[in-house]
Amino acid sequence: MTPTRGVESAVDCLGLIGLPAPVRELAATRWDAIIVGAGHNGLACAAYLARAGQRVLVLESRPRVGGACTVEEPFPGVRMSPCAYLAGLLHPIVIEELELPRRGFKWTPASNGLFVPFLDGSSIQLWDDDEACEAEVRRFAPQDTDGWKAMTDVIRRLRDALRPAGKRDLWLGPAPSREEIEKRIGNDKEALAVLFDWSMAEYVEHYLQDERLQIAYLGQGVIGTNASPFDAGTASIRFHHSSGRLGGMPGMWGYVQGGMGMVSFYLCDAAHEAGAVVAASVPVARILPEEGVLLEGGERISAPVIISNADPRATLKLLGNAADPAWRSRVESIPMQGCTVKLNVLLSELPNFLARPGTREPHHYGQINAPLTKAEWKQSFAAAQAGELPEHLWCELYFQSAHDAGVAPVGQHTMSVFAQYVPYKFAEGNWDDHRDEARQKALASIGRFCSNIPGAVLDAQVLGPPDIESKVGLTGGHIFQGECLPQYMWSNRLESRTPMPGMYLCGACTYPGGSVIGVNGRNAAMTVLQDVASMQRR
Repeated sequence: MTPTRGVESAVDCLGLIGLPAPVRELAATRWDAIIVGAGHNGLACAAYLARAGQRVLVLESRPRVGGACTVEEPFPGVRMSPCAYLAGLLHPIVIEELELPRRGFKWTPASNGLFVPFLDGSSIQLWDDDEACEAEVRRFAPQDTDGWKAMTDVIRRLRDALRPAGKRDLWLGPAPSREEIEKRIGNDKEALAVLFDWSMAEYVEHYLQDERLQIAYLGQGVIGTNASPFDAGTASIRFHHSSGRLGGMPGMWGYVQGGMGMVSFYLCDAAHEAGAVVAASVPVARILPEEGVLLEGGERISAPVIISNADPRATLKLLGNAADPAWRSRVESIPMQGCTVKLNVLLSELPNFLARPGTREPHHYGQINAPLTKAEWKQSFAAAQAGELPEHLWCELYFQSAHDAGVAPVGQHTMSVFAQYVPYKFAEGNWDDHRDEARQKALASIGRFCSNIPGAVLDAQVLGPPDIESKVGLTGGHIFQGECLPQYMWSNRLESRTPMPGMYLCGACTYPGGSVIGVNGRNAAMTVLQDVASMQRR
């Protein structure tokens, strides 16, 4: 049997890869490893294992590969990534080793940075270019120029110490201990405070005086995090999302041509090319460590190694009684309740911001925040914790169509809205009861700063945490497979190797954490290969 023969490129079919062979043929094949879930980390893991000569089968329950990082058509003629929206932490070594550029990977740096309008009619453009950003800060809040430079520099020091370019990057390989991290950082008390202790509010208030400038940054400390920017440890979220080197540019984020889901499709093609077999619409009912998997259809597929790309709670369900009790307790202790709502919006024109009018301006090519005041941040978090929708949502906006006209019909635009906080469960009713209200409140939160929102909205898809859970399979709708606060990061993150022999993890729940990184899958593959080699030497 040669299951990969004639397989269509995942890029060409936008991830709808189907079955490479009948399930009975897959079950009759001898596999070295089975990967449960074809998210981007699972596909990266498959590519690395197959390149090392392992016979690898990837099983995906949904028709389309990519998990939270995929491409769909929420509206006729419109391509959008339903969850993931921007690249920044995708690891350069994965891009290089799996030859993504040869497969078509192209991206546009979001060098225009972060635009933030304010209710008083002022605004600031926090360019990714340091000189341009410093000039903007000097114009906006001259007394904060030196503080802004110091605030930026502490992130640079952390990045250079912990995530230097090349093989010394601590994201490669096993998670470092606190002692190893401190050895890298040295006696840099501010850097240690950012990484382990400070809230995002403490971070900005330590360096900045202008309250508008402070609130411009607050959301960068809670992305996907069920915590207030006034909660300890949230400054570390800012570092996590600023620690990448995409394209060799420190801290840079960018728009992937065709949408973020293309990353998963390139990784799928890399896995195919290496000899891995990827099968879609094949749900797994049970993981049997050291034996294989049982499918929902009743078939059993054998392999001595199982690697789960599912989140750890979903993996526990698949393991059932085979889960190690101590490991089960640890997994169950990790907070995994999402607090974000994602709106995929079709527009007749780009938003017209009152502070900087126009519908094709420099800020439309970067990221945009609809900010909250400090009081609104506290009220918003408290409301969601009480099972209610807050009056105002913090919204981060992205416009793929500004960089990539092919994703929407001529004259229309896509807007990805990443907003929080929202409850997973409502005190009264459910998400079907509150979906339209969530839509209205998110758009109204943006509309406070615009003259044409919601007027320019043609359609909008609203995905609350339970929708993300059912659509993508992420327990609790938590986009990072569990919290990324300091107490759950570095050596406190789950390892790819589990206590169950032959059982591994490769998703965002593992070190180094959440986002579209790919190196989680690489780290898992290297661990599996190390263990296989060790077994062969015995």
